[in-house]
Order: sequence, then C-alpha cells, then structure tokens
Amino acid sequence: MSRGTLFDKVWERHQVAILPGGQTQLFIGLHLIHEVTSPQAFAMLRERGLSVLFPERTVATVDHIVPTENRQRPFLDALAEEMIVTLEKNCQDFGIQLYNIGSGNQGVVHVIAPELGLTQPGMTIACGDSHTSTHGAFGAIALGIGTSQVRDVLATQTLAVSKLKVRKIQVDGDLAAGVYAKDVILHIIRTLGVKAGVGYAYEYTGSTIASLNMEERMTICNMSIEGGARCGYINPDQTTYDYLRNRPYAPVDWQPAVSRWQSLASDPDAIYDDEVRFNAQGIAPTVTWGITPGQGIGVDERVPQLAELPATERDLAAEAYQYMGVTPGQAIAGLPVEVCFIGSCTNGRITDLREAARVAQGRQVRAGVKAFVVPGSEPVKRQAEAEGLHEVFLAAGFEWREPGCSMCLAMNPDQLQGRQVSASSSNRNFKGRQGSAAGRTLLMSPAMVVAAAVTGRVTDVRELL
Repeated sequence: MSRGTLFDKVWERHQVAILPGGQTQLFIGLHLIHEVTSPQAFAMLRERGLSVLFPERTVATVDHIVPTENRQRPFLDALAEEMIVTLEKNCQDFGIQLYNIGSGNQGVVHVIAPELGLTQPGMTIACGDSHTSTHGAFGAIALGIGTSQVRDVLATQTLAVSKLKVRKIQVDGDLAAGVYAKDVILHIIRTLGVKAGVGYAYEYTGSTIASLNMEERMTICNMSIEGGARCGYINPDQTTYDYLRNRPYAPVDWQPAVSRWQSLASDPDAIYDDEVRFNAQGIAPTVTWGITPGQGIGVDERVPQLAELPATERDLAAEAYQYMGVTPGQAIAGLPVEVCFIGSCTNGRITDLREAARVAQGRQVRAGVKAFVVPGSEPVKRQAEAEGLHEVFLAAGFEWREPGCSMCLAMNPDQLQGRQVSASSSNRNFKGRQGSAAGRTLLMSPAMVVAAAVTGRVTDVRELL
C-alpha cells in the first residue's frame, strides 16, 4: 500500500472511523452541489426529517441545464425551470450559498469553486458530478459521488468510501508548440486505457506537470475519471499558492496556511502502488476517433487497424468504426466536422479562451460549420470580454454564449442533430453524449477545435501556428 503520499496524508487527517465493512468514514471539507443531482438528495432529507449538518460547507450553482443563449426566466424548457426553482428553494430552506444566474459568480461548478478560492490544498471535496476530480489540481482529494451519497454528505458531512491505491504518473520534458494539457491527458488515457485507473488515485508529477499553470493542471485532473481513476491530484507548489492568494475564500492568515499546505506534499521517499513515466516530447496534438476517451491518436496518425489493438479492445473498436463512420487505416486529419464547441469544465477557463482566440485571430469559420464558445463562468466571461477575446471570436464567426455546461452533456438546448460530427473541447465522446443518439464527438484541445472550425475538418493546429 502507498505511504507518505499527499493522498495518504489528507486521507488520514479526514478519517473519522473505520466502518464495520472496512470502508472509511471520511469527513468532507467542501461539498459542491448543482441542480441535477441534488433534488432527490434534499427530498430524502425531508422524508427523514433531517437537516443539513454544516450548511456553510456546502456551495451551490446552476450549470448543467441552464441555456447559454436565452436565459430569461422562466426557461423555455419547463423541466429545466423546475430544476432551478427546486435548487433555489432547497438552498433557501437549508441555508446554503447559491451562486445563481446573475450573481456574478455563476458557472460550471468545477470552474467557480477554484475561482472563488473555495478549493484549497489538503481538502476533501465531494460533488454529485464525476468530474469533481478537477479540484485535485490543488492537492485535494476530490470525489464524484452519487445522489444517495449527496444525501449522506448533506446530513452527516461524511462519506463512506474505500481507500484507494495510488499510481504515480510522471511526465517530464517540454511540450512542443501546439501541444497542450488536453493532449497530455488524452495521451495518458490512450496509453494506459480507460479502465487502468479503477481502484486508484492518480498523482501527476514531473517537470511537465510542474510547468503547467493551474488551469492546465485542472484539465489534467478533470479527465482522471476518464482513465478509470476515482480521483487525480497534483502536489501544491508556488504556482498553486500564487493562484489562490487574494481569492474571496482564500485564508486570511496566509503564511501559516501555505506552511500547512507545503507539509502535505508527497514525501521524496513516498511509496506508491504503481509508477508510470511519460516523455512529453512524444506527445502530439491528440484527437479521439472512437467512442471512449481512450480511443485517441495523434493528429498525424491513422485510425488503428483491428490487428494493431489488444484482443480485449477489438470488439469495442469494431463498434466504434461503425458508429463513427471511420475506416481502419484512414488518417484522422481531414475528417470533416460540422459543429465546433469550446467550453466545459475541462476547457472553459480564461487561459483556454486566450489560446483559442490566438488561433482564431484573423481567420474565419468555414462556411457550413457551427462554432461557438461558452465561458466556464460569469467571471471568465467578464475577463474574456475585458480582454476583447469575444470580439476576436465574433469576428471569426464564432457565437459567444453565456456560461454553462452547454454541449458537454447536452442537458440544455445545445445539442447535436442527427449524425453531425462535433470537434469538442469537452471530456467525453460516448454515444449520444452531446444530445443526439447518432451524434459523433471528437475530443481535442480548444486550439485544435479552432483549427477544425476554420478549415471544416480535423486539422493539425501546428500548421496554423
């Protein structure tokens, strides 16, 4: 078993008890909720006559179902309106802080919590959303949970969970121009597989990871769940502290907080359950060709032949060929796209939009392509507009939208139609993920999405840089 890692240290500090079945009763320092997975949890509290134990440790926002165009209330979608009304009432009744539309801080839950400084090193964080792993970028244990567990955390501020093994994933070297954090995590998942992380927490380390800014680190940790891991994290360092300083919820007593955070980092002689190494120079702009995030290749590669794949992956690959309409051996570059989406909890932050705008500057979206940009939060939108990024996108032919999850999961009006192919900066390319049962999704970095938008096909962004 691992020993001396950040995961071990944080786990031990939050362990309340060992339950009869062997699970740990883990104290949860921060609970994040949204409108989709919380209604049933609150209903269960009411049925049992229970209150929220520590309402000050729960923070809410709306993101999954909010429209990114017409946000006038009531929403045109009656179910979406019912869900936001329910969240508003629950937060009011139980004394929970809600960052609603127009609050100045509404947005994707995994974007706003770091922005506000709610997410901090050494914390345990839970949310009824699988991509809660995002917050591990700060050196936190961040767990996505189900609705019944949302109820448990509301009522007890604890979670019954089995301790994970820890895999060290070390990435060293400089990333080439046109290669981003999104490419790094897609490359890791492609190499290790979508099930390799089951039962593990992933610790990302190495010179490549250390060189990333906080928003790039969040991209890495965000997609840990796509590799099968329950969570992923990065040890806190000066980059972490600089990001958090002066945030609304950052500690007032700053230096003692930093000293405490520094003590949590994995020891130099920490023991891991497994270790894997990658060379950044071997990572190219990466695109998924199939129906899982693990079915990805470099933009300069070809869709793999069945014989090139492990026997255990061939059935799924055959299914992906048919669904995606790709042929084994064909180049991924040049594949036509019809919709281009920049946003989500993976790549909807200000640095993502800056890099996308840099590629879009002076170019035009290809005729027949629908392209749009959805900022991850109201603060991201304000910052982008203050920098004039929205003008760059609009001049290039992109639509500029309001904050929300948007087409990442399409629980709102932003959906693919029929067999449309989407170039997406989001995190999942499952069948039907973006709103159409037949829609096809290609995951890539925001810069690569822009390259696809202006050429109308999968294009190596390095050709435009």
